Amino acid sequence: MINTCTAIFKNICYTLCLCLLMSAVHAQIKEQGIIPQPYQIQKNGAAFRFSPTETIGIGEGISPDNLTFFNQYFHQLAGYSLSFKKTTAPSIQLNIDSSKITEPEGYHLAVTSKRISIIGHDQAGVFYGLQSLVQLLHQSNGRVTVQGCTIEDRPRFAYRGMHLDVCRHFFKVDAIKKWIDMLALYKINTFHWHLTDDQGWRIEIKKYPLLQSISAYRDETIIGHKKDSPHRFDGKRYGGYYTQDEVKAVVAYAAQRHISIIPEIEMPGHALAALAAYPELGCTGGPYKTATYWGIFDDVYCAGNEQTFTFLQNVLDEVLPLFPSKYIHIGGDECPKTKWKTCPKCQRRIKDEHLKDEHELQSYFIGRMEKYLNSKGRQIIGWDEILEGGLAPGATVMSWTGEEGGIAAAKLHHNAIMTPEKYVYLDYYQSLYPSEPLAGGGYTPLSKVYNYEPITKELSGDEAKYIKGVQANAWSEYLASTAQAEHQIFPRILALAEIGWTAKQNKSYPNFLKRLRYEQPLLKQLNINAADTFDEITDSVTESADHQVQLALISTLPSGQIYYTIDGTVPGLKSKRYNKPFIVSTSGQIKAVVFNGAKQYGRVYEKDFHLHKAIGKTVTLVNQPQGGYNPGNTFGLVNGVFGSKLYNDGQWYGFNGDDLEAVVDLGKVQSVSQLGINILKYHWQKMWEPTLLTFETSADGKTYTEAYRQTTFNDNGINAVRANLKPTKARYIRVKGINKGIIPPGEYIAGAKAWLMVDELMVK
Repeated sequence: MINTCTAIFKNICYTLCLCLLMSAVHAQIKEQGIIPQPYQIQKNGAAFRFSPTETIGIGEGISPDNLTFFNQYFHQLAGYSLSFKKTTAPSIQLNIDSSKITEPEGYHLAVTSKRISIIGHDQAGVFYGLQSLVQLLHQSNGRVTVQGCTIEDRPRFAYRGMHLDVCRHFFKVDAIKKWIDMLALYKINTFHWHLTDDQGWRIEIKKYPLLQSISAYRDETIIGHKKDSPHRFDGKRYGGYYTQDEVKAVVAYAAQRHISIIPEIEMPGHALAALAAYPELGCTGGPYKTATYWGIFDDVYCAGNEQTFTFLQNVLDEVLPLFPSKYIHIGGDECPKTKWKTCPKCQRRIKDEHLKDEHELQSYFIGRMEKYLNSKGRQIIGWDEILEGGLAPGATVMSWTGEEGGIAAAKLHHNAIMTPEKYVYLDYYQSLYPSEPLAGGGYTPLSKVYNYEPITKELSGDEAKYIKGVQANAWSEYLASTAQAEHQIFPRILALAEIGWTAKQNKSYPNFLKRLRYEQPLLKQLNINAADTFDEITDSVTESADHQVQLALISTLPSGQIYYTIDGTVPGLKSKRYNKPFIVSTSGQIKAVVFNGAKQYGRVYEKDFHLHKAIGKTVTLVNQPQGGYNPGNTFGLVNGVFGSKLYNDGQWYGFNGDDLEAVVDLGKVQSVSQLGINILKYHWQKMWEPTLLTFETSADGKTYTEAYRQTTFNDNGINAVRANLKPTKARYIRVKGINKGIIPPGEYIAGAKAWLMVDELMVK
């Protein structure tokens, strides 16, 4: 293990050498910085200069692993290693003193011209102090120095986590260890390892060998996005699993880096892979197959079958010795009740246990498994659906569908980990540029991740203490390779690290970006395929004071200058320079480029505008859009910008089970010859076309005349409805769309409410 650690950190040290050589001769903390930002930093004018004769003193209780970890960095930077011994009077001293450093994982780092001292509350505190020291090392002219400073540091949250799904796509042990190294460097202390799901079972269970030969593999894998119709497949068998010996090695590797690994064994839903091997555990008895595409499936563990609980307890009996973590994650999310409703065994269970319905049956299932784990000295964590039917007494909620689950748990005095998909899902797009690689669907740019605040205003001071931390989640449906996974995870996981560690008052996104830019060479030299697009142009389309479309262009690149065109040509340094938001007065494509001096930075920004008579006009909605498809105003329906096929740009308005009824007031009676709207149809995303769409016109807002109707929408994707009329005098345009309502049997997520997705009410 030491040899493995040494090899990895030789690479890291070499990288640091290269990175630090590029910095100024007189290193400054404000330039090099530390990620995550410490609680308090105070500089002084002194600088400590290392020499080959230096000795590091390690106090009582400090593991040499901490120092070996650091010394590998240092050797590549300086060309020599520092000796260490148990002493109290060297120029570099490491100690543990919980009376002086009262916060777990906290540390004090002091650098003067003659001495470096790190005092940790515990082993982890010393370790994190050394990680901060590494980021401050500076090499110039063959000498290694550290600028004089005093750092008082401690984490804001005890739980700072990253989740990785290895079921949809499997990552080898070397990749897992590589990412654990990076988590440790940035003071993330928990790795949530998602090991079982519909698309694959990834951990060896010796009592059930078919989990290895059947459940760990699928016949083929979907090509493209789940929303595509029809689905296409690659025809290639895919899979793999971790042996118990491999799991033990990874857990030990992480422990040396002060990272706890929490395994997730999914139940009662997301069970298809297990049912494929052991069909008797399902409600119908199968046959079942390991899933080949992404989604939610009706076939789940049978809650009325005693064999189900025997199986899961036996699985856990083999899992628990591998993972010494306090917590075991049991999933609990996205469990359809369809099969339970018609299963005699499940209905018998409901009756015998005096349960109200299938939701209480899920609570019974979770509660029973919690009691079993409690009997083994462990606690459960589950996704926020474990709140259904009543929360198990000692459960910790991992709030993913939003913040509501975490808020509800905290108000019930249950611990919660905040991990809402809207803010911290790393499989979502981090850029809206069309050239972005395929991703999950949402939009969580670096700035959105960084600015997430886990303690919501709905929680009182007493309730807030139940929010134990924050976690970023990387689901692997569209992470088909290590390189693609790293593109999605980095650098957003560094932003998560700062949310979890840094005091709220010390956070600053511009300052974080400054420190992150310094880290970019390090990430590249570590062969981390990190996205480096965070300084590219983004935009804001708003309504001006006189109800026109106003476009603002933004880049966070220091001293970057934006140049743009409005005729669709690629801009250069002779194009119009952007200074402030401007009015978009004509239809067409606007392109923009940010320049760093004479050099173009990043990709070309593009935005199409389609102006028409309804731009900026008043829109009245009978029903309000919902969830993530409620932009908060109606301007997006009349701003000339069409929502994209990825539906993640804030342009689409979604009505969950409700009809669309909107009235556009043109302000005065005028001639109308074309009406239009865009409808988004993706049945695999629960987005259904309306059963009937109508346009009506009126001169007075009281009497309406139907001008157009449509009942078929053939395209999987955007259906652009354009109704050409004989010239008609009208002031008011009313559009109605009848929602599909409940998704019919035989369709994906049958029985759920359908989404009616619309954008841009066009009038010409």
